[in-house]
Amino acid sequence: MPTVNHLLDRNRAWSAAVRASNPEFFSSLASQQAPRYLWIGCSDSRVPANEIVDLPPGGIFVHRNVANVVVHTDLNCLSVLQFAVDVLKVEHVLVVGHYGCGGVHAAYQGKPLGLIDNWLRHVQDVANKHTALLERLPDDGTREDRLCELNVVEQVVHVARTTVVQDAWRNGQPLSLHGWIYKLHDGLVTDLGMEAESPATLERCYAETVARLAL
Repeated sequence: MPTVNHLLDRNRAWSAAVRASNPEFFSSLASQQAPRYLWIGCSDSRVPANEIVDLPPGGIFVHRNVANVVVHTDLNCLSVLQFAVDVLKVEHVLVVGHYGCGGVHAAYQGKPLGLIDNWLRHVQDVANKHTALLERLPDDGTREDRLCELNVVEQVVHVARTTVVQDAWRNGQPLSLHGWIYKLHDGLVTDLGMEAESPATLERCYAETVARLAL
């Protein structure tokens, strides 16, 4: 039977290297968790949250799923969000998509893949909502890239409309939402300009961001 012992070997080598450069690293890390950020991103193995923003372990709280979708019936995502906001008191929620997303591609193509089709229905709903905008674009590749962006924008709205975020804002807790997208080809993150720190800023920013993406 094939083994994964080589991963254990790599773990030991990594641990030894970290302890050699910073003997207190793991003891300090084990004593507390106080990240300022929650990252809601895609499960894609090419999009590692900590590395992309150059933060060490403990610097960012992470939730990932296929196509970085936020659904109001997904208790996994909502539990992560609630813990991050109410317990860890994060100050920023980052919804981060990426170009070349396999989930967005599958949703756009609409080819049956099995169980995941039910999940990708949420991305297809985004595409249907913005059909007119997408149809004005010249080719499928451009449309898929724009759908990756629009999906991030809509998921920021979904985060903002959760009871967790609504309660935090109502109670005066400082909490900002941000929509970003990552480019696999050069490792750079682009701020889509979709930001909100209150219900009022959400509606205004949503309208401005969608209008800009329609150009």
